[in-house]
Amino acid sequence: MSEQLMPLTYESVLSLIQRSALEFDKRMEILDRKFQETAEQMKKTDELSRRTEQKISDLGSRVGEIVENMVGGDIVEQFQALGYAVTFLSRNIIFGMEGTKDEGEIDLLLQDGDIAILIEAKTTLTTKDVLEHIERLEKYRAYLDRTGKADRWQLIGAVATASARPDVVKFAQRKGFYVIIQAGRTVEIVTPPEGFVAKKW
Repeated sequence: MSEQLMPLTYESVLSLIQRSALEFDKRMEILDRKFQETAEQMKKTDELSRRTEQKISDLGSRVGEIVENMVGGDIVEQFQALGYAVTFLSRNIIFGMEGTKDEGEIDLLLQDGDIAILIEAKTTLTTKDVLEHIERLEKYRAYLDRTGKADRWQLIGAVATASARPDVVKFAQRKGFYVIIQAGRTVEIVTPPEGFVAKKW
């Protein structure tokens, strides 16, 4: 038996339109709430992004300040007191082919004839930073070898920081690095332990 169709009347059409309008309004309310939630979430994300960018900027400024204090202070004289005849310094040296794994950057390089002291500055020094600086020295050594400057310098490493736990300082020194600590506007090479020999690359 076939289903009987209801006759179309003005009232039935009006009722159908009203029901559709109510359903549309409900869907629009849900959609509006979702838009508001998304806008709120985007606002929170933007704020988090802004704070993160500010922290990164502050860290960059802090590292820059450490390097500035080394350049403007007596770090050269301190290395000279350790027996290095430092006569030249350079900042922010980029080496290797841009965009490749061979690319690297050195925060500060001090030169003593055939010895180059490569200094990496960190706000807070960690053992990971020390290991990464070893990789940087190896990378720079390979760069010098590739460019025919292998016999130009022996490389030694140093790390500079505003903060480091004593065990991290000892770890860096065991790896053959000099450790430079910033206190206020002055920087100072931590006295190496007895028998310390700077590692050469």
